[in-house]
Amino acid sequence: MEITSPSFKDNARQAMADADLQRALGNVEKGFIEKRAKVVAKLPEFEDLRDSARDIKNHTLAHLDLYLEHYEKKVTEAGGKVHWAADAEEARKAILDICKSVGAKRVTKGKSMISEEIALNAAMEASGMEVVETDLGEYIIQLRGEHPSHIIAPAVHVNKDQVEADFRRVHSQLPPERNLDAPESLLAEARGILREKFLSADVGITGANFLIAETGTSIIVTNEGNGDLTQILPRIHIVIASLEKIVPTLEDVSQILRVLARSATGQEFSVYTTLSTGPKRAEDPDGPEEYHVVLLDNGRSSMIGTEFQDMLRCIRCGACMNHCPVYHAVGGHAYGWVYPGPMGSVLTPSLIGVEKGGQLPNASTFCGRCESVCPMRIPLPKMMRHWREREFERHLSPSAVRWGLGAWAYAAKRPKFYQLVTRIGALALNLASRNKGALRWWPLAGGWTKYRDLPAPQGKTFQQMWADKQKGARS
Repeated sequence: MEITSPSFKDNARQAMADADLQRALGNVEKGFIEKRAKVVAKLPEFEDLRDSARDIKNHTLAHLDLYLEHYEKKVTEAGGKVHWAADAEEARKAILDICKSVGAKRVTKGKSMISEEIALNAAMEASGMEVVETDLGEYIIQLRGEHPSHIIAPAVHVNKDQVEADFRRVHSQLPPERNLDAPESLLAEARGILREKFLSADVGITGANFLIAETGTSIIVTNEGNGDLTQILPRIHIVIASLEKIVPTLEDVSQILRVLARSATGQEFSVYTTLSTGPKRAEDPDGPEEYHVVLLDNGRSSMIGTEFQDMLRCIRCGACMNHCPVYHAVGGHAYGWVYPGPMGSVLTPSLIGVEKGGQLPNASTFCGRCESVCPMRIPLPKMMRHWREREFERHLSPSAVRWGLGAWAYAAKRPKFYQLVTRIGALALNLASRNKGALRWWPLAGGWTKYRDLPAPQGKTFQQMWADKQKGARS
């Protein structure tokens, strides 16, 4: 997937002016947050499970090479084949070569952010293959020619009336008078259209939530049956996953699964948790004749041993973006690449460079909600600060930001001058608010006041209150 726009500010401005998008984004806050809170409250050991999940992934990353080698061994023993891909080009080539080797014409796909990362669909279509997304959300955005705006709910930015219009436009072979008012009718129509695609697919491609080193197993966690149909009906099953998806044992993954669905969708467990190990055996009633795993690095190994290694614990639950006030305001497409929200603000510059992704770490209020709900306890705000530092050091941040920070640093190093400036500033803001407690406009703050009020300081400054406290203590 190519970067749609390098300017987060421009993207955000357009997103906030999009009435349909703003209507759709209301469902994120209402749905995901409340459901997660309820299901977490029912599990007393949830915080302990978070600690355990973090420790399992930390151990795995510390011995990543050993577990990856063992995983390849077990996949091979089961009759499958592992293809190592250093970058997106190698991953695309491996998949295209497999498809061409069997003369594939139609390929069905389960939801996979890695396939978005390597721009797989475009490459396969350019080679003459029909690619069909079978996850309902992915199918909807494929019809619209869009990319996912959320890592677990790819079409969360689309409203029901928009989906109906797209179905009527694309499914023109169906009776125009059919009733599509209810969501269930849209689902039934998509199911009917996709059924023929499942049955006639030559190759099925899925992602992987986890790869188990102990058994050579891949696991997908879904709420639709499309993932199972994608991998058992075609002759060829290709799993595409990044290196950090590896987990040592089935017991380890069972612990992580207990925090995954609760964090992602507010479920105790997803509807489907599907384990695949190798191709069909002689006694199996169904399954693929060939089983391939494409393991993608694409910059992840360079994160090992750095201040960004903790990001490799991410299990793609989406909790950080579900709770992020910035994501609630602008949606996922504003982030300009595959991974939106707080996790994208850390992962994107790690994978494509701070030159292209350096604006994203600034798209945060640093409220800390992302870290507080992350099931893997990833310190996202801390890592965003690291990226901000690198952006500043390389003079990639806007000149106004650099000059502003320079002016603040000058004042902060001179306490008496700083106290005088803050007192004058607080007084000016109070006067400008006309005792209403907030301002609707202020110089250099138009980006804020255009969409919300700017609170005016109330009472004394912190330094004044501290001085009063010290004076009272001495008396």
